[in-house]
Amino acid sequence: MFCLLIIEYPPGAAPVIRQATAEAADLLGYHPEALLQQPLTLLCGNGDALSLWQSAITAATPFPFTFVRHNRQPLTVQISAGALCTDTPAPAIALHIETPNKLNGQYCNDIASALSDSEARFRQMAELTGEWLWEQNPEGYYLYSSAAVQQILGYTPEEVVGQHYLRFLTAQNTTVQAQNASRQTPFYDLLNEHCHKDGHRVVTESTGLPLFDGHGTLLKWRGVDRDITAKKYFQDALIASEQRTRLIIENSTNAIVIMDDEGLITDWNRQAEKTFGWTAEEAVGQVLVALIVPPPVRALFRQGLKLFLHTGICPWLNTLAEQTALRRDGTEFPIELSVSPLLINGRYSFSGFIRDISLRKAAEQQIRAAQITLAIAQNELKIAQYIQTSLLPSAPIATADFTVTGLCLPADKVGGDYFDYFYHNNRHLDMVIADVSGHSIGPALFMVEARSMIRTQAQHSGQPGAILGLLNQFLFDDLNKADYFITAFYLQYALDSQLLSYANAGHSPPLLMRANAGACELLDADGMILGIRKTIVFEEKTVHIAEGDVLLLYTDGLTEADNPQGEFFGWRRAADVLAAHAAASPQAILDALLNALKAFCQRETFTDDITLLLFKRH
Repeated sequence: MFCLLIIEYPPGAAPVIRQATAEAADLLGYHPEALLQQPLTLLCGNGDALSLWQSAITAATPFPFTFVRHNRQPLTVQISAGALCTDTPAPAIALHIETPNKLNGQYCNDIASALSDSEARFRQMAELTGEWLWEQNPEGYYLYSSAAVQQILGYTPEEVVGQHYLRFLTAQNTTVQAQNASRQTPFYDLLNEHCHKDGHRVVTESTGLPLFDGHGTLLKWRGVDRDITAKKYFQDALIASEQRTRLIIENSTNAIVIMDDEGLITDWNRQAEKTFGWTAEEAVGQVLVALIVPPPVRALFRQGLKLFLHTGICPWLNTLAEQTALRRDGTEFPIELSVSPLLINGRYSFSGFIRDISLRKAAEQQIRAAQITLAIAQNELKIAQYIQTSLLPSAPIATADFTVTGLCLPADKVGGDYFDYFYHNNRHLDMVIADVSGHSIGPALFMVEARSMIRTQAQHSGQPGAILGLLNQFLFDDLNKADYFITAFYLQYALDSQLLSYANAGHSPPLLMRANAGACELLDADGMILGIRKTIVFEEKTVHIAEGDVLLLYTDGLTEADNPQGEFFGWRRAADVLAAHAAASPQAILDALLNALKAFCQRETFTDDITLLLFKRH
């Protein structure tokens, strides 16, 4: 270390520090510029300053001297001194500070102490955050792990420290990460698949920084992992849902054209390409009225769109009508058109379902129009039924603690019945059943919209009452303008405490059959039907679900099914069937309920959808 101080002794004034090397300033605990023109008494007492001058003039060999560092701690060093010739009348001396082993040891101890304090502060902050903070040595073995690792992976910090990071990754992720083991550059938002202590997969978002010494040698890694398992699950579910919707659109026998509120085409499926002769690349972004609407009716089309955007009223929306369309080659042809508006983020989009009825018009010369109309209507209903059934859960969820399953028995008309169950996170199971009023494609599409919103918002809202409130606000404008409403019942089962929280939006109350009980109890809570009022507060209640308890949710298609005498099946008959078969498997209970319903009604088909959801704790 080249530690040098130049001290100036002006006549009749206190000595001052004229210059200091960076090494000398660092040794004394200062920045070099902070020492310039400071009195020497900053580093030693007044008497010591004079003694230093006298010793420097007379000493021929290094002599000991004690400075006072910035932290007011004494620092004893060996000094070599010599007088300097300057261009000022004030005499000056140059002090070369030598640091013996003892001093080096003390200085290193001070640095080690400061480093220890820094590490202690890091670990204190690590324990206060909910994220998993960690340190690894250059070989990838954990040196430190915050307590959050137990919440994320199920392991205690003591079980993690000393283990290699690959030990906790899934087999597939281990292969990928092993290829990156030799790199020494920072990484950000890296997706890792860990294996939880109980065996399930945990997805984290990982950031890591390498720490190097002054010679560029890697000392260790420091990083953080965030648990994004639930986020990844819902993102994947949303992508899968969008893919299913896209599959339906692309394979539809109708030309499906979607337009924004400025009249520009935003989507154009394969059947639209065949129908109109324009490819999707050519059509998207074009003004729809100029592309496929014949000139005589373009003004009427624009007026209708403008009227709807200003008043919410348009005679040709949500209706199935015959119109004339324009092909790419300029020929006009008859179509059957249904247009439905959808409000997303404050802006409308319009989905048009278009069928070329040229052949049908020709066939009407030979066969009765009623038969053709019936065939088309049946085909439209099949599409809507396919949309409805494709979005329902594909299989029951069965665990050692419980089984949840359901079914939807379609009627001869398409309705808006809907049920779903899914893991809200790794601690809760969410269940929902809903019924959109009416029997047409419109209610089926509202069911699709409701499901998409619930799946997307469930992870953010948390509790059943809050989710129903958000659903009501999301759908209110569409429901109000379309003159529809929705009843719904939302439940959330806590896997650890077996507590069932629920809220009701005007739906039929579920039946709860307690183990070894003689009768069912109704679960109900205050809450208005969705779509009636913009803001609704839904009451939320909680019950404990014990072993052997059975919960049945249903739509009014069950209770309002009637026999030839006009009597309704009612919830009490459903409760009797549930009580008689409560010990059976969930599927056996549902089968018994349907058999009893068919026997009561004396028929195999019904005028309304019948949807059932059954939860049983083992």
